[in-house]
Amino acid sequence: MEQRYDAIILGAGAAGLMCAIEAGKRGRRILVIERAEQIGKKILISGGGRCNFTNLHTGAENFLSSNPHFAKSALARYTPSDFLRMVEKHRIPYHEKKLGQLFCDGSAGEIVAMLEQECAASKVEIRTVTKILKIEHAESFVVQAESAAFQAPRLVIATGGLSIAKIGATSFGYDLARQFGLNIQPPRPALVPLVFREVDRKRWCDLAGVSAEVTASTNRPKQSFREKMLFTHRGLSGPAILQISSYWNGQQPITVDLAPGRNLVSDLRGRGHCDTASWKSLLREVLPRRLADRWLELHPLNAATDHAFAEAERQLHHWEVVPETTEGYGKAEVTAGGVDSGELSAKTMESRRVPGLFFIGEVVDVTGQLGGFNFQWAWASGFCAGQAV
Repeated sequence: MEQRYDAIILGAGAAGLMCAIEAGKRGRRILVIERAEQIGKKILISGGGRCNFTNLHTGAENFLSSNPHFAKSALARYTPSDFLRMVEKHRIPYHEKKLGQLFCDGSAGEIVAMLEQECAASKVEIRTVTKILKIEHAESFVVQAESAAFQAPRLVIATGGLSIAKIGATSFGYDLARQFGLNIQPPRPALVPLVFREVDRKRWCDLAGVSAEVTASTNRPKQSFREKMLFTHRGLSGPAILQISSYWNGQQPITVDLAPGRNLVSDLRGRGHCDTASWKSLLREVLPRRLADRWLELHPLNAATDHAFAEAERQLHHWEVVPETTEGYGKAEVTAGGVDSGELSAKTMESRRVPGLFFIGEVVDVTGQLGGFNFQWAWASGFCAGQAV
């Protein structure tokens, strides 16, 4: 016997729970199905366990998509201030870390508990540890699980992307989109550390643990981020690298400015000592000592001439790195690509081809930058679908 609902939501992550809350508030009978043993698993591990739950400065320019305008409608309809009202209603203490990034003072579990309480208040039914065998669609959607069958005229896919497989990430959402004939922008790891080619691993990887403030840039598309970079045992990580990784096309070089905002030749002249010893001393001030010494080993100053100093500075501002690959979905914070935005209504997240079918959150081809933007997209897209179902 099929159990009937007004809408079924697949996935009890940030987007799915927000959608359930909004739909439940409107008196809809909602079922959320989650294959894991608990809800909000990605929320719980985010932000070092403190959940960077939104960013005060959210705008469409903080997102990567084949259609850069697609996210505007949802982000305008549900803003960081809207989510903050819910956080404050539940008296969850929070703080701004930097650049508009909001974190819980305590643990990410407080955000999950808040969403669970809001679902309960909206009479949302949540079933965990429920594996879906197949989904059929005629007049309604029929979701066949191992233990029971569920039916609803509306089905919301909030199953996330491929990142962080250890917490249960799968291709389920993409497979379902293909089942219904929807176009997919090829998924790829984003906000992910980069792996050096072998020649660079030999040059740099013994500096693992060394970090420096840099500007990392790509040319196509033109994008740059000034933040910390970290050397690892396999390549590069840190916020600047995670950010630029989302824009790396897998082939082009990434340019790293190791001394952003500095004019070293001018500094050198100001000290009145334009010689190799002074250059070495200056580099040790600008860069971590181990990095400065390695840089000088690999880029020795052959003469104390104006041309030599100018070339040495140019190299420092334009270190070209061609990564071999990324660390993959296992280390990626999110998945870029996904269900093509052209397939969905920007206002409701409903499929244009299959009425009653919705896609929200990370499974959609909208990827936020580092700093709480992906959560804000989850809240906003979930809210819009919740208003529509």
